[in-house]
Amino acid sequence: MSSDMFYTANQQINAKRLRAQRMGDLGAKIWQIYSHRPLQTDNAMDSAQIKTLRALMEYEASREAPPAAFPSLPDLPGGRYTDPTFMALEHEHLWRKSWLLAAHIDEVPEPGCFILWENAGQPVIIVHSEAGDINAFYNTCSHRGAPVVTEAKGRKVRLTCRYHGWTYNHDGDLLAVRDPEDFKDLDFSCRGLNKVRCERFGNLIFVNFDPSAISLLDWLGPIAGEWAEFRFDQCRLAARHQFTLNCNWKIAMEANTEVYHVKSIHPATVAPILDDRRNVNTLYPNGHNRMVAPRPEGIRNTLAQSRSDLPEIESVGEIARTCTQSYGIFPNWVSPLSALAIPPLLFWPKGIDQCTLETWTFAPDWGDLPAPDQWTENQGEKLIQVLLEDTEFGAWIQKSVNSYGFKGVPLSYQEARIYYWHQSADQIIGPERIPPELRVPPVITEDWIYPNDPRLAELPPESSA
Repeated sequence: MSSDMFYTANQQINAKRLRAQRMGDLGAKIWQIYSHRPLQTDNAMDSAQIKTLRALMEYEASREAPPAAFPSLPDLPGGRYTDPTFMALEHEHLWRKSWLLAAHIDEVPEPGCFILWENAGQPVIIVHSEAGDINAFYNTCSHRGAPVVTEAKGRKVRLTCRYHGWTYNHDGDLLAVRDPEDFKDLDFSCRGLNKVRCERFGNLIFVNFDPSAISLLDWLGPIAGEWAEFRFDQCRLAARHQFTLNCNWKIAMEANTEVYHVKSIHPATVAPILDDRRNVNTLYPNGHNRMVAPRPEGIRNTLAQSRSDLPEIESVGEIARTCTQSYGIFPNWVSPLSALAIPPLLFWPKGIDQCTLETWTFAPDWGDLPAPDQWTENQGEKLIQVLLEDTEFGAWIQKSVNSYGFKGVPLSYQEARIYYWHQSADQIIGPERIPPELRVPPVITEDWIYPNDPRLAELPPESSA
């Protein structure tokens, strides 16, 4: 599979609508979320799908070896966590070609509201236009490259560069320059701010630096339909915080991409409330993944910050109410979803051996109650215990992988989501660009990518949807 297969020309809105219509009821749900219209839905997962998922949980609990059709996973090269060459490839391709969560509509609620976003290493302005659109631009004046805004957030009638006063509207058009009589043949129509791709999923705002990238809806693929029950179009931003971690960003993220470590690292926090032997992993197109693991009966939620006084997302179905249902969205999103909240964790590189952990909480309107925060205590003062257990050990892992003794990573079937992430990363970067000693062989074939799943053939006939 070449890297070009991940990218096609951008789809127009009408094409998205027609494609969603051809998908029937599920397509209608996806389109309603994508176009921000009120969504009429109950559960995205029907009874047959739930029955199949429950059967897969029992299959996982009873197996004595990986599925016969599952491939042997070659070791991940250790240099992917320590080599500046690979980090540069990530910067040039992963962060440039992926859809990245940048903001929530609550951060730019009215026309003229803007935020400055630099998490991916590029200066970006996200602004709410008079027409109601959310636009993103490079924070780079078309005159001599000065920043157009220097505040982290605010509200402006116009965007005016402080250096020489060039003025733009919220659609990025150049409106005025100082001393226009001194310019010869200055064409305003081609001197606007350079746009960054910007699309919404419900109330969430994503950006992509690749002008030819597929749409956000296509990027999410079938996950967009699965997310219908969580009402992304109604969630509010309750909390957003950042923490610096002393490890490579993938080390931090991968601690949240498998349950193999739960009994060792989380013996008193997660292990008692998550059945890791019944965990079911699913791999999706474009490098995304999902885990679903049941909770013991009577356990309402795995998140330590759950509160009984908060409203719930009423449309959430059986699986998210009785299991840990967590998604990995390529490249850097990991989030359990529940009836109480949508709390993504995002991981951003700051160097080879340091990264930023960004914690978010989206939730139904909590009214006059204190805003919920699933991941921190005292409004971002510190991480909750579960995340401290992961993040503090990450620094120890980084010291170890920097040693001469670290050569590579042998992964188990339980850790398949990690291997699939690296395999997908290589396809986006382009294997031909990666030094041979750092490449990951693409041994996970399409047979294992949703909607395909060889495990279904091993289930009793009455268990499959």
